[in-house]
Amino acid sequence: MGHEFDIETGEVVEEEFVEGAPVRRKGIYLLPNALTTASLFSGFYAIVSAANGVFDNAAIAIFVSMILDGLDGRVARLTNTQSKFGEEYDSLADMVAFGVAPGLVAFFWSLNNLDQVGWAITFIYVAGAALRLARFNTQIGSVDKKFFVGLASPAAAACVAGLVWCFHDVEPASWLTLMTIIVVGGCGVLMVSNILYKSFKDLDMRGRVPFAAILLVVLVFVVVALDPATVLFTGFLVYALSGPVLALFRKSRNSANESASV
Repeated sequence: MGHEFDIETGEVVEEEFVEGAPVRRKGIYLLPNALTTASLFSGFYAIVSAANGVFDNAAIAIFVSMILDGLDGRVARLTNTQSKFGEEYDSLADMVAFGVAPGLVAFFWSLNNLDQVGWAITFIYVAGAALRLARFNTQIGSVDKKFFVGLASPAAAACVAGLVWCFHDVEPASWLTLMTIIVVGGCGVLMVSNILYKSFKDLDMRGRVPFAAILLVVLVFVVVALDPATVLFTGFLVYALSGPVLALFRKSRNSANESASV
């Protein structure tokens, strides 16, 4: 008996709606998934570099993964090549690049000297990234796009990678180990928290802006180029801390308003 669709073993098949009618498509889109693969490779390279003791390259590779991760989704939307396979693949690649890789880089760099405490802190971060990504996937379309619920995994990875990049050539010390514990463990907790973070997805990148805006962009590039490790680490650390600070500010303001209304 013949079948309407002859599907090769192992082939990806997705159902799309074309003019209201379901249509089954076979295969995947190359361009966005190639960028996702490149992001995955950068995350894998970071792990290998850290295992070999080349921690600055490992940290840089994680930032490269961030850039590639930002590109794949935008390319997919611009070329109308979004797919369910791409979404799932991107999420799995993010788990490696922004979950496993930063955790292992920090572990090989500093936390492995703490025995059980070291791998426990590392696991808190890795588990936090996994839970953050799983929750994000289930909340798509149900939360305000202007905010992230919990610290986004790329931002958390940038904090950890920035820390390693800044201090990779500093001699081991108690203060540095303590800072690593706070940053790695703190980012893991912030990822699974209910704290709101600005997503910046509401910025209009297509509209006209004053000419001075391009000068500001040039200034940002110059500042980053002067000392990329310090600037990136400081910037993402401030972003990570902005969530709890603004949450406390909103809570205190609401308490003040309630007291005034009594």
